[in-house]
Amino acid sequence: MPEIDKRALIARRVAKELHDGDVVNLGIGLPTLVANYLTSGVSIVLHSENGFLGIGPEPQQGFEDKDLVNAGGKPVTIQESGCCFDSAMSFAIIRGGHVDTTVLGALEVDEQGNLANWMVPGKRISGMGGAMDLVVGAKKIIIAMEHSNKDGSPKIVKKCSLPLTAQAEVDLIITEMAVIAVRQDGLHLMEIAEGILLEEVIAATGAPLLHSNGIIGTF
Repeated sequence: MPEIDKRALIARRVAKELHDGDVVNLGIGLPTLVANYLTSGVSIVLHSENGFLGIGPEPQQGFEDKDLVNAGGKPVTIQESGCCFDSAMSFAIIRGGHVDTTVLGALEVDEQGNLANWMVPGKRISGMGGAMDLVVGAKKIIIAMEHSNKDGSPKIVKKCSLPLTAQAEVDLIITEMAVIAVRQDGLHLMEIAEGILLEEVIAATGAPLLHSNGIIGTF
């Protein structure tokens, strides 16, 4: 599957998890695509940790405002009902539990719901941004990522080997292959992408998957 199709498939499936009126933080990279696939009639309030509530769609080329960017530095617009504020207020919103859902990418997720997503091996460490606060402060944590690394090694593992962003906080993992719920007893395979075989998902996953043949959904 072409990478652009993978990313669109993941973003489209994540969008189904968002509900009308939710305050949602979309992490940089793939998660920002989720806003393009919201269910018709669903209105969410997008939060950005650099100090925005009510982020709108990307501006048309030539109409960018250098003072309106998301946490990843990409140009955005702000809705009429939106507002901006300083970092202290932004993180008070996060730490106060006012973000309903955060959608993040990951380097590794393990069967206990541990997340590693900030330190890229072999590269200069630029910091973890607001990820540590978001993962602990938001009510629901969704990981949106490709199922495997470019070398084919699994990103869903039995135990994270990279430095952790947070422990036991991930609720749901959505990849181009599957939807996996993280529960106290392990990883539950809930859905498989159309055209993907159960055996393929199991082979691409570095941790045991709990499932029942016949009740796994598709997307």
